[in-house]
Amino acid sequence: MSQEQNSQLSDQEQVRREKLASLKEQGIDPFRGQFKPDSTSEEILTNFEELEGSSAALAGRIIAFRGHGKASFAHIQDLTGKIQLYVRQDVLGEEAYQLFRQIDLGDLVGVEGEIFRTKRGEISIKVQEFTYLAKALTPLPEKWHGLKDVELRYRQRYLDLIANPEVRDTFIRRSQIIKSIRAFLDERGFLEVETPMMHAIAGGAAARPFITHHNALDLPLYLRIAPELYLKRLLVGGMERVYEINRNFRNEGISTKHNPEFTMLELYQAYANYHDMMQIMEELVAKVAQDVTGSLKVEYQGETLDFTPPWNRISMLEAVEKALGSSVNGLKISQLRALAEESGIKLEEEATIATIINEVFEQKVEPTLIQPTFVYDYPVEISPLAMRKADEPELTERFEAFVYGRELANAFSELNDPIDQRQRFEEQAKERESGNEEAQAMDYDYIHALEYGMPPAGGLGIGIDRLVMLMVDAASIRDVILFPLLRPREEMGSIREK
Repeated sequence: MSQEQNSQLSDQEQVRREKLASLKEQGIDPFRGQFKPDSTSEEILTNFEELEGSSAALAGRIIAFRGHGKASFAHIQDLTGKIQLYVRQDVLGEEAYQLFRQIDLGDLVGVEGEIFRTKRGEISIKVQEFTYLAKALTPLPEKWHGLKDVELRYRQRYLDLIANPEVRDTFIRRSQIIKSIRAFLDERGFLEVETPMMHAIAGGAAARPFITHHNALDLPLYLRIAPELYLKRLLVGGMERVYEINRNFRNEGISTKHNPEFTMLELYQAYANYHDMMQIMEELVAKVAQDVTGSLKVEYQGETLDFTPPWNRISMLEAVEKALGSSVNGLKISQLRALAEESGIKLEEEATIATIINEVFEQKVEPTLIQPTFVYDYPVEISPLAMRKADEPELTERFEAFVYGRELANAFSELNDPIDQRQRFEEQAKERESGNEEAQAMDYDYIHALEYGMPPAGGLGIGIDRLVMLMVDAASIRDVILFPLLRPREEMGSIREK
């Protein structure tokens, strides 16, 4: 380390580096220790009656230390929790004991010893051997065990995971949720697949894409906003039940319920429709809730959410009419605009009947949908990939699922008519030309695929991050994403340079 870098160190960091140098002078490299744990703190604490008196090997981080002459106490933390260490000079040996006394909070060690209970009744390990596994050269933050600085927690998630056991539990449960989803779909004959993350055309959703460039092919490309059009190409190819748990990228605002990089489940089933997708949706979420929380009733932000099937169902027009207190059937656009503006809705000058209905829904209805609810039959204009209703061709067989005032899923009976699909794309292209950056682009290859014949099918997309939020009672989407994107901070540069 250069003299300039050395001068940037705090007193504690300097002391830790001096300890590191001392260890190396003694022939000990604290980063090259080999150790194989055979137990966890949870196993020992849970099964103490059976394990008392036996030997255990445990690895983890030292999070507390207090010395008393020839005997010392410490706490070691692993993935499952923490347990006390009891270290005596006459057991460990004078040289090893003095070495142990120099341990700093945050150091990673492996210990072997006897499982016992102290005179004060605390289950502990009487250490007979210990091994350095990694020396912590930077001390844990002051009051690290109560780390509450949200900005610091998100930027340095590793500290958050060390300091807050409930955060580790959140991400363990996230993994369990995804495992539960896979089991549900695998049992029903769905095949997990992978589709491209870089697209020549940004399609499958109404969203602004991130733009990148392929140097070898000299091609502008877009990061995936949705896998939909590729998954439906697989239906054309005869893969009748497919799903993908995928990362999507949408160049949009950041909020407590949206992150530009997010995880989505999309599934497609041939010879199904949006009613079948409703059934899959409510059964899948009910299974996840049962598997992860042990109940179909989940506490979220002070509300008890009941995921027991069947969920509430209401058409979009019915919901909008209830919000406006008036029927909208047969109204001219001027009349509908006036009705919406009277209720406090601000509208763009070029708003159409479909977009006015959607604005009323998003502002007046969506926040009120607390219990799991399916809202179905959306206008064609805002559903360019959904099949028209046979008896009401201005509407589509589409639904969205809402919980706690947020969209959780989007689904439809898939449009498989290539002529209709081409016309929808052309209408979307006109919107793009008029300045709507979220409108769908024309995808001629997808149209060509449909011309070979795609079976009637149902498709469903579920926001995994939002589902996890509900299951772990997280108020912000950043709490369920390990490394959410944040604006760079200048002081973070100095941290990396040390």
